[in-house]
Amino acid sequence: MKWILGVTVARCQSDPETEVVEGTGEAGDLGIVGDDVQDFGSDNFSPAPGIETVCVFPKNPSKVVAAGEESEVLVGMKNDGDSSLNVIAIQATVHLPFDHRYLVQNLSVKAFDNATVPPSAQATFPYIFAVSKFMQPGSFDLVGTIVYEVDQNPYQSTFYNGTIEVTEPCGLLSVESVFLFCLGIALIGLLGLWIRGQIQNLSKKTKRAPKAKVEVGTATTVASTDEWLEGTAYTQTLSNKSKKKK
Repeated sequence: MKWILGVTVARCQSDPETEVVEGTGEAGDLGIVGDDVQDFGSDNFSPAPGIETVCVFPKNPSKVVAAGEESEVLVGMKNDGDSSLNVIAIQATVHLPFDHRYLVQNLSVKAFDNATVPPSAQATFPYIFAVSKFMQPGSFDLVGTIVYEVDQNPYQSTFYNGTIEVTEPCGLLSVESVFLFCLGIALIGLLGLWIRGQIQNLSKKTKRAPKAKVEVGTATTVASTDEWLEGTAYTQTLSNKSKKKK
């Protein structure tokens, strides 16, 4: 027999007229059970023989849960026993991953009325939960159990015992996000000021650098001038002055 999951109101396959009706007794707040719903957290029942359970996260296969937002789990049950079973409630708890003795949060209890699964049949039950919006992001263990009766004897089966990843609420900026954003802006501003200072220092050094003087051929000019004045009174005067100095 194959598992069929994905329906909100489960219908037993062996009898088309048999429906599993969703119960009305549901806790409204996180970790608080309504007055008309029994708290099964203090009682540990063993699973009934011939009963198998499975679950899927239809909208969240990666099992990433945003704090304060609802997540849905579909719990499938297959009854291979000889008697019909009556589903009473679905509940879940959140624990620290390294030690389940440390309870982080009791999630809400989902109660069902007239939820019967006959022998050789299977059914699917929805369970919607939400972790506290104040829960810190990180990895936690989710333990989900379904409580039922067979021949008026209570039993329970664990349909999920694994890790979920709690993240920050979507659309909200946390203190850490704001701090990291401001830190990034400050670092970018400091980097911009440093680059501006380096450019200013480079421009000042360029302005202060002395210009190289280009010397014109003075010796050639003087020689050509002497040739041009040769034989004139000016050259004779210079000749007489040089003789007197000697």
